[in-house]
Amino acid sequence: MAKKNRDDDLLLEEDEITAAFIGDEDLEGVGAEEQVGEGPVGQEWDEEEAVPGQLAVDVYETKEKVVVKARTAGVNKSELDLSISDNQLTIKGTLSAGNEEGVENYFLQECYWGEFSRTILLPVPVKEDDIDAVLKDGVLTISFTKVKQDTVKKIQIN
Repeated sequence: MAKKNRDDDLLLEEDEITAAFIGDEDLEGVGAEEQVGEGPVGQEWDEEEAVPGQLAVDVYETKEKVVVKARTAGVNKSELDLSISDNQLTIKGTLSAGNEEGVENYFLQECYWGEFSRTILLPVPVKEDDIDAVLKDGVLTISFTKVKQDTVKKIQIN
């Protein structure tokens, strides 16, 4: 149920937040124990049809640079693959869960483990040969030097 605070703004409880994304009708007749490890409509995930997870990123610009930042905690530098072509940056990697030997049953599994991939069309042209990539404290920061362009270009009419 929704609760109201002093300012009469609605605060959503966890069940309502979940319902906001997957819809109440998707959960009808499905108990909490049946929801763990299942898709949003109560279907089992097919591990053979697994799709790589998508990496969340921040993309912003400074006066001279375009910067892409991504949380990659738990990923080693050797497990990352970065490439750029036609102003499109692709970040691929693998997030290892570590040793899960002896695990009989998960009660809750929210963390994504495995391959991830993200391709981003950069918002402005960049120099593809002037890139700085740093992995520090679980944050991947990729900086591109922007290509300087004239602000106004006259077009001759023939």
